[in-house]
Amino acid sequence: MIDKLQFISSESSGITHIDSIQNALEAGCRWIQLRIKNQPAEVVLQIAYEAQNLCKRYQAKLIINDYASVAKAVNAYGLHLGLSDMPIPAARKITGSNTIIGGTANTLDDILNRIKEGADYVGLGPFRFTPTKQNLSPVLGLEGYKSQMEMLRQLGYAVPVIAIGGITAEDIPEILETGIYGVAMSGAIQLAENKKDLISTINNLLC
Repeated sequence: MIDKLQFISSESSGITHIDSIQNALEAGCRWIQLRIKNQPAEVVLQIAYEAQNLCKRYQAKLIINDYASVAKAVNAYGLHLGLSDMPIPAARKITGSNTIIGGTANTLDDILNRIKEGADYVGLGPFRFTPTKQNLSPVLGLEGYKSQMEMLRQLGYAVPVIAIGGITAEDIPEILETGIYGVAMSGAIQLAENKKDLISTINNLLC
């Protein structure tokens, strides 16, 4: 089962990855991606154990970004791989066949490659500029989503595609009209004054 709302952890002044996950869980998010870049696996592992314990408390699904061995060690629900991370088949040899694996895409070719690799879902973006990601791929916007989703339909492929990159609640109705399955969000949730109300609004939009 692929959730239509996916939260991606972030770190900022005074807020750790665990803090951001706690906030998201309390607000009602139930699909949590721990996204830590450029750290040794042993550092990520310790944070992942904390994140998994939190997710279990809220009956939420933990997804580990990039680190297949960490996903295996903490028995995470899933693994998400970027375009420059290891291939999905190689990751499956580490995590096992029961782990949900998603992959990042920016172009139609990326999506098709992810499908051929056996991705359970595809994260397509960025929708707009986002400061949370280094080496940002070309921004797609609504027109990019429309054209790629239409070509995907014409080719007869069906895979849950998750929009990502600077998305706000106000963007969701138009994004869904393109055929996108769901959204991944970080900053909009973290910065919201009333996170519970925002999550409730988003979930209603995604129904």
